[in-house]
Amino acid sequence: MSKLQLSFGCWDYDRVQALINGTVEVEGIDLNFLKMPVEETFWRMMRHQEFDVSELSFSSFLIANDRGNPKFTAIPVFMSRMFRHSGIYVNVNSGIREPGDLKGKRIGIPEYQLSACVWIRGFLQHDYGVAASDVQWLTGGQEQPGRIEKVKLDLPPEIRIQPIGPEQTLNAMLESGEIDAFIAPRAPSCFLNGSPNVQRLFADYVAVEQEYFRNHGIFPIMHVVAIRNEVLERHPWIAANLYDAFVSAKQKVYDGFRQTAALKVTLPWLVAEIERTKALMGEDFWPYGLEENRKTLEAFVTYQYEQGLIKRRPEIEELFAKSTLEKYTL
Repeated sequence: MSKLQLSFGCWDYDRVQALINGTVEVEGIDLNFLKMPVEETFWRMMRHQEFDVSELSFSSFLIANDRGNPKFTAIPVFMSRMFRHSGIYVNVNSGIREPGDLKGKRIGIPEYQLSACVWIRGFLQHDYGVAASDVQWLTGGQEQPGRIEKVKLDLPPEIRIQPIGPEQTLNAMLESGEIDAFIAPRAPSCFLNGSPNVQRLFADYVAVEQEYFRNHGIFPIMHVVAIRNEVLERHPWIAANLYDAFVSAKQKVYDGFRQTAALKVTLPWLVAEIERTKALMGEDFWPYGLEENRKTLEAFVTYQYEQGLIKRRPEIEELFAKSTLEKYTL
């Protein structure tokens, strides 16, 4: 019997390489892997539902579900996770020296609903007392003019947000001081190019992020894997099969870390970094599954609700295919 052909839009992470090269196969499925930058994947999936299976912004996914006509069901596979204290950049002349100084400032963001921005606003509110309503948000293209929100927003009036001009970029506005700070998943080019006008808010961000994990036990989730509902309705068995394959592909990465005779990754102290990470976060430091990530998932839902992006806090179980939440036992 021929396998079911499914398209899969995703970036080429190490944790999917085994699926791409065939080392791990999805039972009954032949995946057509479509590699593209995450922003393109999200745009094409959210706007046009172009792929059967896709990496998807966790934030965009939750907002779509909140609108009452969900087009996707997720499986608890998290393609992208990242601590985000490194993602706050400030103009050195803005007077911002610590998180509390952000109150009353003009802060640029590519999109209000970006997962990274949700996480940053979440820890700013809960750890430093800076709520989303305490600042003026300006949205638009980071390096190129004209970026707009992928999903239509319906925010409460206390959230002050406005688009920048059609010819402006947030990168240029940060360097010139037209905005006081910038929050995003990607570093602005002015910072990467060494502009003396721009610096990170948290200079020693690794230490801050490690302390955040010690205090909260949260490893922020950015992207889920989502299946178009019309595909899942026709083939309900694919969710569990995909989940199992993603778990196996990730394990191949872990197994590769144990190979120390020669470094497969171009980092001199890779082994030491892995040892430090395990000491802090445990052996499975990039867990899949709902229960393993419940605290992180519930925190993100809370942040979205507090920031006006969703009207109702869903139960976490509502978001994922039921077949991926249970396992048979012998």
